[in-house]
Amino acid sequence: MKTIFLQSIFLFAAQALHAQQIVYSEPDRDDSRRMIFEVIGKMGNNFLVYKNIRSDNFICVYDNNMKLIQKTKHEYLPDERLINVDFFPYTDHIYMIYQYQKRNIVHCAAVKLDPMGKKMTDPVELDTSQIGFSANNKIYTVLSTEDKKKIIIFKINSRDKQKFLISTKLYTDNLDLLKSSRLVMPMDERNDYLGEFTTDNDGNLVFSKYYRNSNENITKAYLVIKKAMEDSFYYYKINLDKIYLDDVRIRVDNGNNKYYLNAFYYKQKRGNIDGLYFLVWDKTTSSPSLENTHTFNEDLRSEAKGESNIKMAFNDYFIRNVIPKKDGGFILSAEAYYTTSRFNAWNRWDYMYRSPWLMNSLDYYYYSSYYNNYFWRNGGSGSQSVRYHADNVIIISLDKEGKLEWNNVIRKDQFDDDSDDLLSYQLMNTGGQLHFLFNLLERRNLLLNDFAMTPDGQISRNPTLKNLDKGYEFMPKYGKQVSAKILIVPCYYRNYICFGKIDFN
Repeated sequence: MKTIFLQSIFLFAAQALHAQQIVYSEPDRDDSRRMIFEVIGKMGNNFLVYKNIRSDNFICVYDNNMKLIQKTKHEYLPDERLINVDFFPYTDHIYMIYQYQKRNIVHCAAVKLDPMGKKMTDPVELDTSQIGFSANNKIYTVLSTEDKKKIIIFKINSRDKQKFLISTKLYTDNLDLLKSSRLVMPMDERNDYLGEFTTDNDGNLVFSKYYRNSNENITKAYLVIKKAMEDSFYYYKINLDKIYLDDVRIRVDNGNNKYYLNAFYYKQKRGNIDGLYFLVWDKTTSSPSLENTHTFNEDLRSEAKGESNIKMAFNDYFIRNVIPKKDGGFILSAEAYYTTSRFNAWNRWDYMYRSPWLMNSLDYYYYSSYYNNYFWRNGGSGSQSVRYHADNVIIISLDKEGKLEWNNVIRKDQFDDDSDDLLSYQLMNTGGQLHFLFNLLERRNLLLNDFAMTPDGQISRNPTLKNLDKGYEFMPKYGKQVSAKILIVPCYYRNYICFGKIDFN
């Protein structure tokens, strides 16, 4: 799914904001639960959604009342072997960048669309890759800068396990090529991995590299920067003095020219999570402005533990959001996520995510599970029945010195069998508050709840959202904030998928 991290934190206004209305689109008879889709965004007063139905590709345009006013079939897209589609909306046009395979060549192409989703220009080929197999997974990752002035595409050839070949192309917002690079990344250890990739407004590529022994803790890690107009990597070795890291997440703060690297840490191998490691990188000085750890206290552990004991309170938690603040600090939220089955319970030592960059046994290219929006749903768990759980959310605020300002917990207990589509939450930033939206089971019905958080960390449950009709089951984690006060959320309605517009007035 596209990244949901939100750029700004609060405008300190002491006003209570409540969701005013939900408006639903009419389910199309072809929009079955197997449909692949992506919410593109808001163009003028309309809302655009991409749909892939049995190898046919459409862009649907809805008005302010979610009435369908245009459905455009994009017949130039290949009927078969379409691997991935990404969308980058601007004020008066959209770039659709897609990947497809023809014979033994994977093509990455871009096309410009108008606000009604119709093709404005012929497709432009951005890059090709020759492969000797059928590619089921994306080869190219495409990222846009926060200000939308640059787009970067890159691929990672991992055929040589000791030397990965990273190829990047940086474009302007008119798709004029600024810089093309081909770099070798030494992978010295058998268990070396590359982590989450992101980019800043200058077009610098920022990511992590780490060593994980047999899917256990991270014992060695680096922050890696590939500057936009240079053909080299800069490495900063993370200080892991007597601690081990878990999954590493990176967030760019363009307003303060900083990078935030966060991970949970342990004091012993295969131990319990003790707290949060954080690195704040100052882009101006090319040095860390802050590198430290925060140990979770007993009070927070008691609040967050759910059914675990206090020592194991955070062992099922994964970092979901990192939100920079204007004063240089940041807010972090994490969610308890795990699965159970008749035969065994999953835990983080099975490392469901492994590296966020995965590699097929027949595929010589890394691809990132963080950015895979095209085939985004798990589609069930095969023959073995699995129950998915998404429980409490912790929120922590640290100041620019790395000191704790406040922490809080949103309590929830979500589970579903064979699919996690209806679980987890979506974060909505309305300026004065952060809203956490998720489903809770009430009187045998799943109802979408809105928990609002103020700048000082106080959390309140807002009244039930207006026009919350029965029969609609929301998939909040696949929703998208498309403007300052509007969120588009996909829904199940009977055997169909439709879309709800939530308007925060």
